[in-house]
Amino acid sequence: MDAPAPDAHITVRDAVTEDAPFLREVLADMFGSTMMAVHDELLDATGDAAAVAERDGRRVGLITYRRDGTETWEIISLAVIEPGIGAGTALLGWLRAAAVRQSVTLLWLVTTNENLAALRFYQRRGFDLVRVDRDAVTRARQLKPSIPLEDDGIPIRHELVLELRL
Repeated sequence: MDAPAPDAHITVRDAVTEDAPFLREVLADMFGSTMMAVHDELLDATGDAAAVAERDGRRVGLITYRRDGTETWEIISLAVIEPGIGAGTALLGWLRAAAVRQSVTLLWLVTTNENLAALRFYQRRGFDLVRVDRDAVTRARQLKPSIPLEDDGIPIRHELVLELRL
């Protein structure tokens, strides 16, 4: 199934210094903190780089990533303020185009086993599930004890790695 087309009124741009409070606030609201415990490390979800989606002059989403190699970028976070308007799709499309321009051959990310919306979102946009790190979230709670134990009745235990080859 194809991903929905982004809203024509959504624009995406590189984040600038003035966006820092927006990034911190949204990341804290969506993820409980700007710090994420993932793949056995604690990292700053603001990443090395970020982009912001806007609609009618309002910031409606963000994507953060890190350039973890010359040919690979890791998506650290994707957050939208107004779900369903295409901001996530627009942000991902922007990052994909930026990666191609920089000769990046792989985008990848980690999500957790209970995050069915993320799995659906990324797979609909061409990402493949390539690895399950069993009990990685259980280990991550040593770095970040505030990670919930379950969501909607599903125990949060495993990290899932998804990749998009460009």
